[in-house]
Amino acid sequence: MEVHKDFKNFRTPRIFITLFFLSILISIFAFVIVYKVFFNTNKSISLSTIKSDIAVRGDIFSNDDFTLASSKKLYKVAVNTNSIHPDKKNLFIRLFAIYSGTDIQEIEEKIKKKGYIVLSYNLTSDVAKNIKQLNTKLLLLNVFREYIDSSGRFFQKMGLSVEVSGVSRVYSYNDSLEPVLGYVQKRESGALTKPSGIKGLEKYYDLALEPKQDGLFGGKRDIGFNIIYDKKTLMQERKDGSDIYLTVNLRLQKKIEALLDEFNAKHNAQEIVAGIMDPSDGSILAIASSNRFDPKNIVSNSALNASIVEKSFEPGSTIKPIVFSILFEKKLINPLEPIDLNKGYYQLGKYTIKDDTFPAKNSVIQDVLIRSSNVGMVKLTKKLSGQEFFDGLKSFGISEPTGIDLPYEKSGVIPNPKKLSGEIYKASASYGYGLSVTFMQLLRAYGAFCNGGYLVVPHLVKKMVDSNGNVEIPEFEKKRAISALSSRKIQEILIKIVDEGTGKKAKVDGLIVGGKTGTARIVKKGGGYADGIYNGSFFGFVKSGNKSYVIGVVAFGSHGKEDYYGSQTAAPIFKEIVQVMQTQDLLRDKK
Repeated sequence: MEVHKDFKNFRTPRIFITLFFLSILISIFAFVIVYKVFFNTNKSISLSTIKSDIAVRGDIFSNDDFTLASSKKLYKVAVNTNSIHPDKKNLFIRLFAIYSGTDIQEIEEKIKKKGYIVLSYNLTSDVAKNIKQLNTKLLLLNVFREYIDSSGRFFQKMGLSVEVSGVSRVYSYNDSLEPVLGYVQKRESGALTKPSGIKGLEKYYDLALEPKQDGLFGGKRDIGFNIIYDKKTLMQERKDGSDIYLTVNLRLQKKIEALLDEFNAKHNAQEIVAGIMDPSDGSILAIASSNRFDPKNIVSNSALNASIVEKSFEPGSTIKPIVFSILFEKKLINPLEPIDLNKGYYQLGKYTIKDDTFPAKNSVIQDVLIRSSNVGMVKLTKKLSGQEFFDGLKSFGISEPTGIDLPYEKSGVIPNPKKLSGEIYKASASYGYGLSVTFMQLLRAYGAFCNGGYLVVPHLVKKMVDSNGNVEIPEFEKKRAISALSSRKIQEILIKIVDEGTGKKAKVDGLIVGGKTGTARIVKKGGGYADGIYNGSFFGFVKSGNKSYVIGVVAFGSHGKEDYYGSQTAAPIFKEIVQVMQTQDLLRDKK
């Protein structure tokens, strides 16, 4: 068939024009794509990212390898709602609810908003891990899409963003070892919340525990916000806070706490505290209080202070072995020399000093301690000058911080040498009134009676280990309080106090136990003494083979007609603590 030449002439320019316009359209499309990819300044299409690996606060461990305090990261998950495909919104809602445990209606309400929104805060690490797995599945199901907004800006496909929102502190055993362990409060650190130590060990070792350096990772990313690692990837090592290992035995600690709760229910004291220390090096095995709190649920401020160091009190008769040792050290007394105890009464100016029991016939000086005679202490202390008395108390660390690794330690107060030169001050101080001490000062002082006469530094931390595995072991000096001879002599008398004196209720069959009871009235804020309220105490030691432990118990604010005495309150608790130590095999020599 022959084509007309006029038709051929008409078709050629028409094809050319069509191709021309088509090439223009292709050029325009290519320009738009190039512009969107290379010239659009919207940050949302960036194919690189920087992620941080948040460093956390160090953990605290007991001596028997229980985790007492630790840190866990909390996560938030966010999404750009415009990136969710409209036809697959219901699928997204259902799957996110399943993986996150969030209510469906809550998710529906949140994604009504347009743009970048946070779907959930404070997710645990396990839930965050589930969300990351979900994100991979949603990307495979094409639940997310690319889109162009009303301004013509191009947005690449974006999945779920899972990031750390903060760090939480976990106390695995609730109120155990409180208030000594302490607690933290959250503080803002950039866009995150991190814990900071407020009380107790958390406060004292805050600088060691706090995180040192966040990790950083930067480089190219995929659509799931995962970094693609290559030679150009930025990497900065994460450095957590140091872990702290205590000298405290948690099994023993919890048993003692249960004991104190039981006795406090019986005696209705304001607080009962107890502590166990190794006098050879000052390490604390247990330090317990009946007033404890859950650091994750603090409802009252009454139990936040560690009374063992933050509360000072008149020691009563527990000061007598210390005063007695000062006299013996200066060779001013012979324990076996006879003494007249004036039938238990002594007139000092307008004051009458009296004993609770009638003295035995033919009493000797060591009976002053064994029978806890106030009259005897007043007569013996007359041999000391005010300066000698003052210096002797100082040599036992009275009125000075012990150096224990806890914040807010009080020093206590002793009268100055001039006051101690006066008969009244000297007399009252000899049996524990007119001066104040802390629980930890007495515990340390009694340690000198079973370690050869030395004052050690009480401490709760055995070692610290940083994020690189470097170990720091604290070193503590000890100083001599009395001679080894004086230490042995007082130890012998303390054992007799338990065997045949006021401390009989602390006796444990099969073990060598020594110690001294104390009972003191409580000073009122306005001056004078409160009626019917007392502090009952017992400080002493237990020996088994070559091993010794010094133990202290104080029942603050005991009520009652007779059971406020230290022999009725503190001594029985001391005995049960020793029996617990026996049960847990802590009194056997370790070879």
